[in-house]
Amino acid sequence: MSQQNPVIQPPNLRLKVGGRFGAIDPAAIAKAEAALKSLSGNFAQWLADEVVKLDAARQRVRDEGMTAEAMETLYLRAHDLKGLGTTYEFPLITRIGASLCRLIDDKDKRLAASLPLIDAHIDAIKAAVRDGIKTDDHPIGRVLIEELERKVAAAA
Repeated sequence: MSQQNPVIQPPNLRLKVGGRFGAIDPAAIAKAEAALKSLSGNFAQWLADEVVKLDAARQRVRDEGMTAEAMETLYLRAHDLKGLGTTYEFPLITRIGASLCRLIDDKDKRLAASLPLIDAHIDAIKAAVRDGIKTDDHPIGRVLIEELERKVAAAA
């Protein structure tokens, strides 16, 4: 397996934007990529802040029970991490967040979701950040995400 590169490399915005919007000014994309690169030193703190918010949402579910409001907050926090993981150089967190979102996406089924499976997702995100497991190329990352996704598919 490949070693984790300690240098943060922001995602290539040209690949993210694609050709769906017609001609994009290459200078504007280069400027946006440079701005993102200048912010990359903050990614670790921002990611840690998002994980704290997710954990607080989980605690709210534990304290209040699986209410519609508490579960909506949890879903929104998971959705945020799904969107931010790759930007913050943790595509594994994007994938774990997506799996958690699939588990609690349906508002009608959300209140009956497996709390231990929700906990497993949040604990996996926290472990990935703590141990610097950024991708599913990492053997632990691969096992984590494959098992989580398998459990969510079985719960559907």
